Amino acid sequence: MFIDEASIRVKAGDGGNGCLAFRREKYVPRGGPSGGDGGKGGDIVMESSERHNTLVHFRFNPEYKAERGRHGEGANKTGRDGEDVVLKVPVGTIVYDAESGGKVHDFSRADDRIVVARGGRGGRGNAQFKTSTHQAPREHEPGRPGEERNLRLELKLLADVGLVGYPNVGKSTLISRISAARPKIADYPFTTLEPNLGVVAVGEPPQETSFVVADIPGLIAGAHQGAGLGTQFLRHLERTRLLVHLVDVSDANGRPDPGKDFEVIMGELASFGAGLEAKPMILAASKCDIASKSKLAKLKRYAKAQGLNLLLVSAATGQGIEALKHQMANKVEELRRAA
Repeated sequence: MFIDEASIRVKAGDGGNGCLAFRREKYVPRGGPSGGDGGKGGDIVMESSERHNTLVHFRFNPEYKAERGRHGEGANKTGRDGEDVVLKVPVGTIVYDAESGGKVHDFSRADDRIVVARGGRGGRGNAQFKTSTHQAPREHEPGRPGEERNLRLELKLLADVGLVGYPNVGKSTLISRISAARPKIADYPFTTLEPNLGVVAVGEPPQETSFVVADIPGLIAGAHQGAGLGTQFLRHLERTRLLVHLVDVSDANGRPDPGKDFEVIMGELASFGAGLEAKPMILAASKCDIASKSKLAKLKRYAKAQGLNLLLVSAATGQGIEALKHQMANKVEELRRAA
């Protein structure tokens, strides 16, 4: 199950109360105040982990509460601090405050750690209020309450290259061909219901170049208005450096103009509003092993008119796959150096 959004409520621990006590022991005259301080409440901590890749564990357990600090005791004993609660999130998670909408933190690397709700400070015991002129204080403080927040978590996959296009243009077959990813592949629309990641290696060590490719569920006209699977997964393209736009040139899809297909998908990327349409892009004619000559000719003319470099590929037969891998690797390296 792939879950890329979750809402949670966190409550840090309250501080322990300060103690009101006086020392009374045999043979100890004028014992004085001896109330200890309360312990600090536990924090709610978030930490990014490469061992997690979805937010599913938050979907079914949306509330987290840290331990409160123990109360102070007599004989100047300070209460024990409450235990922290550590929440593991996948790398690529962005945390927002649900009430203000402000960004709390962006976990863009592994083992990043922040406190999202701080535990309350422990109250002071009456021993803290003793002065030369106030030797029997009865003042003591309650513990401060811990922070309480509603948070919204949003996962954006960290990939270098994103595959886009209509459903059934061959994105899943391509990622299974160039990486170890094994997405579901079938001959019906919207086979891919969630993003898939694959690592692609090009060349031989030590000159080997590796990068991460994301297969995004297919788009159709009107996706920004909720048609098909909508644009809910396009957020995963925001962090990519490069897009590979696959256009089906076979007769199987029933769409006569591949140039129009390209424009429809670009329109949906633009409608998403994150500048996806302006990202560097490689255009690839998919399913060239069963290509329609007229559709392929149309796409070649369209690519030339738009100044786009067109690659002919077939994930089924392997045609053009190595050329595509090397072009992706070279472009990713170029964009990494420019970053």
